[in-house]
Amino acid sequence: MKIKILFFASLREQLGTAAEELELPGGVATVGALREHLIARGGTWANAMAKNRAVRAAVNQDMAQPAAAIKAGDEIAFFPPVTGG
Repeated sequence: MKIKILFFASLREQLGTAAEELELPGGVATVGALREHLIARGGTWANAMAKNRAVRAAVNQDMAQPAAAIKAGDEIAFFPPVTGG
């Protein structure tokens, strides 16, 4: 299944990319599984997406929890928590 992933703010800076299209292997069908898949790349990916880091996700521009299902053609965005004043 092919999806589009977007990275915002400090994640974009750490990873050196704003977006990528990715063909997911079988078994990667949730936001949490996608994050684990990205962590498995190692190096900068493992650090930026680590479980102890606060990283938010959205599927097709709707906030999503790790258990949220993803399907072919979805757009998944990862970003750090945002605060405002």
